[in-house]
Amino acid sequence: MSKVFNFSGDHGGTVYPSPKESSLFLSLRNHVDVYFPPCKRSRVAVPFVFSEKKHKLSSIDVLPDECLFEVLRRLSDGKDRSASACVSKRWLMLLSSIRGDETVISNPNPSLETEERSIQTALVKSVDCVKKGEVVDSNAAEVAEAESQDIEGEGHLSRCLDGKKATDVRLAAIAVGTPGHGGLGKLSIRGSNPIRGVTDTGLKVIARGCPSLRALSLWNVSSVSDEGLTEIAQGCHLLEKLDLCQCPAITDMSLMAIAKNCPNLTSLTIESCSKIGNETLQAVGRFCPKLKFVSLKNCPLIGDQGIASLFSSAGHVLTKVKLHALNISDIALAVIGHYGIAITDIALIGLQNINERGFWVMGNGQGLQKLRSLAITACHGVTDLGLEALGKGCPNLKLFCLRKCTILSDNGLVAFAKGSVALENLQLEECHRITQAGFVGVLLSCGEKLKVLSMVKCFGVKELACRFPSVLPCNSLQSLSIRNCPGVGNATLAIMGRLCPKLTHLELSGLLQVTDEGLFPLVQSCEAGLVKVNLSGCVNVTDRSVSFITELHGGSLESLNVDECRYVTDMTLLAISNNCWLLKELDVSKCGITDSGVASLASTVRLNLQILSLSGCSMLSDKSVPFLQKLGQTLMGLNIQHCNGVSSSCVDLLLEQLWRCDILS
Repeated sequence: MSKVFNFSGDHGGTVYPSPKESSLFLSLRNHVDVYFPPCKRSRVAVPFVFSEKKHKLSSIDVLPDECLFEVLRRLSDGKDRSASACVSKRWLMLLSSIRGDETVISNPNPSLETEERSIQTALVKSVDCVKKGEVVDSNAAEVAEAESQDIEGEGHLSRCLDGKKATDVRLAAIAVGTPGHGGLGKLSIRGSNPIRGVTDTGLKVIARGCPSLRALSLWNVSSVSDEGLTEIAQGCHLLEKLDLCQCPAITDMSLMAIAKNCPNLTSLTIESCSKIGNETLQAVGRFCPKLKFVSLKNCPLIGDQGIASLFSSAGHVLTKVKLHALNISDIALAVIGHYGIAITDIALIGLQNINERGFWVMGNGQGLQKLRSLAITACHGVTDLGLEALGKGCPNLKLFCLRKCTILSDNGLVAFAKGSVALENLQLEECHRITQAGFVGVLLSCGEKLKVLSMVKCFGVKELACRFPSVLPCNSLQSLSIRNCPGVGNATLAIMGRLCPKLTHLELSGLLQVTDEGLFPLVQSCEAGLVKVNLSGCVNVTDRSVSFITELHGGSLESLNVDECRYVTDMTLLAISNNCWLLKELDVSKCGITDSGVASLASTVRLNLQILSLSGCSMLSDKSVPFLQKLGQTLMGLNIQHCNGVSSSCVDLLLEQLWRCDILS
């Protein structure tokens, strides 16, 4: 029985005469009993106060941050630092705040060996608690993840944080975990956690712990301001690539710091940053001698002054430029045309304030001698006169993409083709004033050099009863693509057959007027042998023309797409099995294919199909499964979506047996 206290001060004896009266005791705690006499209330006026046993903290946990900082900075081994970061978020944040030059690598004073040994012993005990499960914290998993993602890129590790994973704690874990594994080279933050998102604190720990950082991307990070990016500028002097998108709190101040402290900067992308303007471009052009690529989009504060400063200072080193939806005028294009002596690639998109004069001056500036690729999209100032000047002023231009330029006519396109003596690839999209005459005029003007010609959604091209004189064919053209141009029909294809005898790639997609009669002369004139044919959406094409293609070009054909050609049936598959020994990709989606056609494909031993699409072939059934299993010996991809006749059990069987094949069902 526990020791009993009476309230008169005596102790050691019992307070009841008989053991039977022990029921009158009320036990309050393990070692205290209180006696209540019968029919009487307790005379205790105040409650008993018993002291609880307090949790005793380890000696190292009671240290202030300043002392613990001095302890942790003596951990030079990466594994020790990572293990210590798992103890608590306090330790993690302290470790992430230690710069590389603040770490004590070795201590030459022998008199302090005993002190260091005691410090290491205390750390080992704390870390062992984590290993034994006595201390559990969520940042342990984050540190482990930061170490495990050893994706090498450009000699260093690469990390990408998306959405909810993007927090300051994650960045701290990366700053602590990556230095021992080669160092962080690339960091991409896309979005931010809505509750605990990335802030300037996160960028500060990256700046202190990752001096090897070479590429930084910040997309839609509203809580990061100049304070965090300035820390990056001061701590990551090796930075080469910077990508900012939708960062409303970042201004010219931090970008100027980047320009002054990161001389190795080669690539700069700024998109939808409302507070970044001309001062950034002035600083970058002045202090970044290695700058090669600049992309600017939807930045309202960037104008002619910034573009002029950038190109007048860095035009001799800049090679690739992309300007999208900026408030610039003809002056900016004039500066580019004069100072862009090293530029090889230019993309101009949605520049609404540029007029005909801007493109004309740009072409006559004589500075774009090295330009090889030019893309112009939705710039209403592109006219016949301006385009002709660009053709003459860019003698080495090989790729030209023109999209959504509604004012340009046949005359300007043909004049451009005549002036572009090196043009190899011409792509036209939604240029509705271009007609059949302009299309053919390009082929006649570029007969010795043009290799690729593409026309997409050009509604001005229509069937005309035009007779062209006997001219030399365009023997250089190897690829012809006409997509979703409703006016193109058999007459246009007949002209193409006369002018393009060396085609190897033919794409005629979504042409409702094209029939077998139009395909026959074009296919028959291809002397070099077709390698890739795409007739998707040509709903009036039948087995006759497709079988003719397989018979005439089966020895060279590697890819065939007849998606949505409803009149293509098993006859085509039989012709393929007999003629196309090199075929690797076949798409007969939404065609009249049955089990017999699939059986024909599987019957030949010479066919080596890698990609097969049967999507939407409603007449297929479970009977085709054994033939698909045989074809699966070489298949890498199989699409049987919307094949309602094939049961789910057979699909599961294919998934099990064709485990090497990527199956869409």
